[in-house]
Amino acid sequence: MVFLMQPYGIQGLLKEGHKHLSGLDEAVLKNIDACKQLSFITRTSLGPNGMNKMVINHLDKLFVTNDAATIVNELEVQHPAAKILVLAGKAQQEEIGDGANLTISFAGEILQNAEELIRMGLHPSEIISGYTKAINKTIEILDELVEKGSDTMDVRNKDEVVSRMKAAVASKQFGLEDILSSLIADACIQVCPKNPANFNVDNVRVAKLVGGGLHNCSVVRGMILKNDATGSIKKVEKAKIAVFVGGVDTSATETKGTVLIQSAEQLENYAKTEEAKVEELIKAVAESGAKVVVSGAAVGEMALHFCERYKLMVLKISSKFELRRFCRTTGAVALLKLGLPNPDDLGYADSISVEEIGGARVTIVKNEGGGNSVATVVLRGSTDSILDDLERAVDDGVNTYKAMCRDSRILPGAAATEIELARKLKEFSFKETGLDQYAIAKFAESFEMVPRILADNAGLNAMEIISSLYAEHAAGNTKVGIDLEEGVCKDVSTLRIWDLYVTKFFALKYASDAACTVLRVDQIIMAKQAGGPKRDQPAGAGMDED
Repeated sequence: MVFLMQPYGIQGLLKEGHKHLSGLDEAVLKNIDACKQLSFITRTSLGPNGMNKMVINHLDKLFVTNDAATIVNELEVQHPAAKILVLAGKAQQEEIGDGANLTISFAGEILQNAEELIRMGLHPSEIISGYTKAINKTIEILDELVEKGSDTMDVRNKDEVVSRMKAAVASKQFGLEDILSSLIADACIQVCPKNPANFNVDNVRVAKLVGGGLHNCSVVRGMILKNDATGSIKKVEKAKIAVFVGGVDTSATETKGTVLIQSAEQLENYAKTEEAKVEELIKAVAESGAKVVVSGAAVGEMALHFCERYKLMVLKISSKFELRRFCRTTGAVALLKLGLPNPDDLGYADSISVEEIGGARVTIVKNEGGGNSVATVVLRGSTDSILDDLERAVDDGVNTYKAMCRDSRILPGAAATEIELARKLKEFSFKETGLDQYAIAKFAESFEMVPRILADNAGLNAMEIISSLYAEHAAGNTKVGIDLEEGVCKDVSTLRIWDLYVTKFFALKYASDAACTVLRVDQIIMAKQAGGPKRDQPAGAGMDED
């Protein structure tokens, strides 16, 4: 007779197959290490000279980008602690649309410094307490560094918009920021509502067309549809527009019906009545003053024939989101069934024309009137991956515009703000008593990461740059940053490199919150994973792909 030994301790508490990690070495330091690895991936992409990453996701789609939000989204990070950093980066991307890289890299840096403090013998609680004091002090110092007079701005003044947007666009497309910022500013100012706080990012669209180069890019007041007109009429000026969601075709009954036809005469009459009915509907649309018919579904052959006869241009938009945007651009009301539209339901466009851009036929809907609701940035480039990266730069620019509509305060860019924060926080740490001062000093040291990485990515000597920045700031020149093109330290106000206050504020806040969350964890308990197919063998792997 065999006695089975009952497991004791935590083994007896949880199901078989669980994992339990506790203590500094197993839990805290392992978590910190995972976060460090993630920040090492993103930090080389920080700044204008940041390197690109080539990421191939689980669907075999290739991304070549230096946009941290895209990189960490496509990496599918598994480690629970590193996931917290990814979430902080996502929160920053959704809140501001720029600065996700700073969030993740800075969180990794302060965790790396926390590891040194733990090895010195500090308890994580003391480090968290020091970091909390440090971030509160940082926010106080940030308020002092805000450029005088920048809290009021005219969001329709292109020069002011471009000066605030340039840094965000340059971090994605260095060297092209002047052309891109100008295009994005034009598009944003066109769609800016009377109250700028209500600015909607979705109103600036991007149309990516392969071919040409950046000098062929333009802004269209209105929108661009990636398809051709259905009929033979390709251009209409000053047109009223009728939009039908259900398609332009003979209306079929909801239920199945049977028609009993007893003679050839009846069959002929049945076909004629159908024809007459369609003609009557199309004639009613034409008589309402509409010159363009937009269909959300199929366009029947017979309906198309009568549209041609009554000189109506026919467009087909199958995406309902695109159809909504079209209605917003033209001010039309989407009608459910084909029939006589009310004059109020008709939209208006200055011109609708089919043009050929780089071998692709596109329909351009223009509305030149002011206070327009949608603007489109037409991007041209040689490959799809270049166009995707340009689109990310445009997205960042548009999000920055939205952020400056809410809060237009600016700080010196090019690492000038970070060095000043590091210097002031170090001074603050000397005044603190107790063990907090070590954590605050390490937090201050973490700010040196930004100039160090900017210099490293540009191939400069980081130690020289940081020491000369400290020397300039100690002499009272608080706006001195790095001029990456010449590799020297210069006054940022002459270089016109500004960062938005809100971007820095949220990036640093999210980074310190994420780092403190990771430091608070002292045990990791993982239950046995549920059964089911393994991740590396996707369901239906043997089936034909669409």
